Parts: sequence; C-alpha cells; structure tokens
Amino acid sequence: MGSSEGTLEKAVTPGAPVEPDPETRIRVKTDVTFAPRTEASDAHDTAIQIRSANVFYGEKQALHDVSLDMQEHQVTAFIGPSGCGKSTLLRCLNRMNDLVDGVRITGSFLVHKQDIYAKTTDVIEVRRKIGMVFQKSNPLPTSIYENVVYGLRIAGIRNKATLDDACEKSLRSAALWDEVKDRLRESGLGLSGGQQQRLCIARAVAIEPDVLLMDEPCSALDPIATLRIEQLIYELKRDYTIVIVTHNLQQAARVSDRTAFFWLGKLIEFNTTAELFTAPGEKHTEDYITGRFG
Repeated sequence: MGSSEGTLEKAVTPGAPVEPDPETRIRVKTDVTFAPRTEASDAHDTAIQIRSANVFYGEKQALHDVSLDMQEHQVTAFIGPSGCGKSTLLRCLNRMNDLVDGVRITGSFLVHKQDIYAKTTDVIEVRRKIGMVFQKSNPLPTSIYENVVYGLRIAGIRNKATLDDACEKSLRSAALWDEVKDRLRESGLGLSGGQQQRLCIARAVAIEPDVLLMDEPCSALDPIATLRIEQLIYELKRDYTIVIVTHNLQQAARVSDRTAFFWLGKLIEFNTTAELFTAPGEKHTEDYITGRFG
C-alpha cells in the first residue's frame, strides 16, 4: 500500500517493457480502505442470479453472455470504461430497458428466485421490489414530504399516519431527517445537490424494495456530498442488496463487497473487491485498474 492518497499507481520501473516479467506483475497501489466485512457480507444467500445474459439494441449487441451471482446484503460494484455495458446490465435488473425501442434481451434473470422476465411477472411489482437511484438527482417539483411518499400514494396508500411514519423512516434511512424535518412542506428542489440525491434515495426506500440499484449516484456531487452517500450505502446494505455502477475506482473499493469488471460488453472478472483490486486475475482488469486504458 502506498502513501499517495486516493491514487492508483503502477509499481513498475521506469523504462520497463509493456509486458512485465511474471515475477514483477503490476499490482494496485492505493490507500483507499476496502469495505469492512460484516456478518452480512459473509452470508451466502443469493439475491440475484444472472445466467447467459445478452442484450441487443437493434443489430448492436451491448452485452455478451454475462453470468454472475450477487449476494444478499452486500454491495456489488460494476466498473469498466464508458460503453462497456455496466449500466445496460443494471437496467436489466428492474426492466428499465423495456422502455427502449428495439431492445432484445435473452438469458435468465432471477431475483430472490423469481424470474423477472417471465410472461406472468408483473413489471410494476418488479420495479417496486427493485428500486433505482439515477446518476442525476431527479426530485419531483413538489414538497420534500410528497417526494418521499410519492410511490406509496401511487400504490394506493392514503392513510396520513402511515404516510407520515413512512416519510420519517425513509428520511432517517437516507440520513436526511435531521436536516429537513422542520421544512417538509418546502420544495425538494430547494435542497442542495447532495441532499436532493439523498431525497431520491429516501423516495426509493419508502416503498420498501428488496434491492436498490444505483447508477453512478455520486458522479455529479462534490467530495463532501459523495462521502455522505458512500457512508449511507454502507448503512443501507444492512437492509437492502445494493448494486452500484461507478467510474470511480476508489469509490468501488470503499463501498463494495464484490466488484465486476466489464469491457466491450463482456464480464471480464468478478471477485471480492479486495482481491480484484490487489491481485486481479485477468490482464484486462489489471490494465484498467492501473490506468493503462479507460
């Protein structure tokens, strides 16, 4: 581990050949702290099982024969260069790609042993059980309170006490309650960027999903707001299975239990985060995390 804060460096001698000797293989040098192991991270119950997943946008194939398992109450990070298919796979998990014209998806997607692409599957129920937080915070142009309980109202819940309890519980889960409890009737658009993203997380957890998907949730945030979201992700995994797409390698190392590296629509390597970053088993993975491409 090096002394350069938050960096990924190549431990090679200047002038060394591009293909190093096996005894001097590149290893990641970083001072990031890997996500701590907990009882939850040691559990072996599979929450999400993907087998032979292929995605086509018209004639273009975006994902090629992807198979992996994700465990309950763990954070799984998808990393890779832009256009490698990580967000496409993420959106398959709550059938967001159904909204794209010309998309064709093959393979098996099981969430808690339920085939989410079966003809008898209720897509609305899938999206209720698998929440989504997007790259850009998207609060509704209404009050903080109504933002949080929006999904519950859509589900037909009208009891004020139930909505009030859900609002407080969700805002506490998103570490936002103490900051907004005295202005719940004010517009959610008046919050800072980091607060808006936490508001969107509160809205996602209010409907009590089983899985929470996050598509680059910190990419538009400053470092302080990013830290708050990362701390929140670690806390939320006690209650949810979390899948996050990120371009930030240090963030993947900090928040995730397992990491999947994608390249050109293919799953190149999937391993515990500590193992993938310190001893990658594939040359493409090694080249990416040491900055040779990406």
